[in-house]
Amino acid sequence: MLSRSLPRRRFLLGSASLAGAAWMSGKALGAVRSDVSFADYPFKLGVASGDPDDNGFVIWTRLAPKPLEGGGMSDHAVAVDWEVSEDESFGKVARRGTFDATVALGHSVHVEVVGLEPDRWYFYRFHAGGETSPVGRARTFPAADVMPEKLRFAFASCQHFETGHFTALRHMADEGLDLGIHLGDYIYEYAGKDGRVRKHVGEEIESLDDYRNRLAQYRTDEHLQAVHAAMPWLVTWDDHEFDNNCAGDISEQEGVTPAEFLRRREAAYQAYYEHMPLRISALPKGPHMRLYRSTAFGQLANFSVLDTRQYRTDQPNGDHLKPLEGGVFRSDAEMLGAAQERWLRKDLARSTAQWNVLAQQVMMARVDRTVGEERKFSMDQWAGYELPRRRLLSYLAEQRISNPVVLTGDIHSNWVNDLKLDFDDANAPTVATEFVGTSITSGGDGRDQAPETPQLLDENPFVKFYNAQRGYVRCTVTPDAWTSDFQIVPYVTRPGAPLETRATFEVQAGRPGAEQAG
Repeated sequence: MLSRSLPRRRFLLGSASLAGAAWMSGKALGAVRSDVSFADYPFKLGVASGDPDDNGFVIWTRLAPKPLEGGGMSDHAVAVDWEVSEDESFGKVARRGTFDATVALGHSVHVEVVGLEPDRWYFYRFHAGGETSPVGRARTFPAADVMPEKLRFAFASCQHFETGHFTALRHMADEGLDLGIHLGDYIYEYAGKDGRVRKHVGEEIESLDDYRNRLAQYRTDEHLQAVHAAMPWLVTWDDHEFDNNCAGDISEQEGVTPAEFLRRREAAYQAYYEHMPLRISALPKGPHMRLYRSTAFGQLANFSVLDTRQYRTDQPNGDHLKPLEGGVFRSDAEMLGAAQERWLRKDLARSTAQWNVLAQQVMMARVDRTVGEERKFSMDQWAGYELPRRRLLSYLAEQRISNPVVLTGDIHSNWVNDLKLDFDDANAPTVATEFVGTSITSGGDGRDQAPETPQLLDENPFVKFYNAQRGYVRCTVTPDAWTSDFQIVPYVTRPGAPLETRATFEVQAGRPGAEQAG
């Protein structure tokens, strides 16, 4: 029987720069106000939950009565009451407490709720200054020793606010899923442009205030709020949460020093943390923030969430589409960085799950993106980092990792790829399956097929499917099979698009490689 309440606890993050921030329990340093009044409704950014396990999850909100003006909060910490209930009417409160939302973290709230029953849904909400937040739904995962019958989740990426409506996210919220996964490009850093569907506030973002306002602008979208309130999320970033095609401390723009770049990255990382349902383990330390982590849905699926941006070496040969030569084969090239790569190997080695899922950003299959005799590959994807890619796929094969599946975003199109040790040999064994999801809006309305698609598929026989409409990928996982439905909307430049299933692919347990259903 769950306790109906916990002792009152408060937490404070004490350094505005986060370089020496400390997670503290007990009374906050300095004044904390509970008798506050707000200039407007303080929960305009909605609520969210994330990083679920079999014991609990994170619940999130941010006090922001004026979201596009830095939040519109006074210069003091505010006590925010929270509660988690077994029922939507909050008649069976399982956990409750108080969190001190501080100036240092933009009055954001990150509560790590523990002591909950495994494998069940809960409801949560927040209270501050006489105001109450919207209600969110979150669930715990099954216990570690249980083999669940089924898991239903979806993954998405690339939601450019200016180029379309987030209609696909509204549909995802209505799917009744157990989990959402966001693979990056949650925001775009570019300056606002006239003549688009919507317009970013401000110029290209560089300061902490800039990043806060941009993330808050995205968070005001009703469909994005709905999908966060509907289920817990695992989130990771790609490049646009900070700066396009970033690689470690190297900017794509000439003349930007690593020191200047890292100052900008510190602001981007702090604002990202402030707006995401992340655990304290992800709290940034200056320009560094650890996002790689794992969680397991019982014995059914282990999710290894990766970061392919922060630790990589520079893109070889000047980025863009290039032949496989020169820097592609550098012996010191890194995509994950040494520490993350060691962690991933250990995480996979100790996993006892039937399915092992790598949730990451850029395409792992080595796809020739030009038709005809000329061969060119994206230097920003794993194709530009040949030795790290070989190491990872070889490890999956040699260690016989159970049913590896790679989830990918980034390129605004849908793909299904068989991952092979040797992509030049059509008969080489398939090591894993990669599902690449299209964008929510980035690139505008998109199109089903390009004229060159048939030849592109013919020249890359390990590619089973390609499509460039907008949407997300819905996955149903059982002990015996994995099913991915490519859910698309025919347009995003105007609201109200219907949801369609463009294609369905299945992977049978023990047999890597996807086959189209139907």
